[in-house]
Amino acid sequence: MGDVVNLNRARKSRARTKAQADAAENRVRFGRTKAEREAQTAQKRLMAQRLDGHARTERED
Repeated sequence: MGDVVNLNRARKSRARTKAQADAAENRVRFGRTKAEREAQTAQKRLMAQRLDGHARTERED
């Protein structure tokens, strides 16, 4: 005779495994955290300000 299986527990376990697989796929697909995106945006803004600060201006005679 086979083992007794709690069908609710089996269903929830299967759903949990699928959710973990989906989460792993999304981590690979989308990659970066919000903090990493904000840090990169701040870095780009800083570099643009530095570049603008070093710009040469035309002399008006």
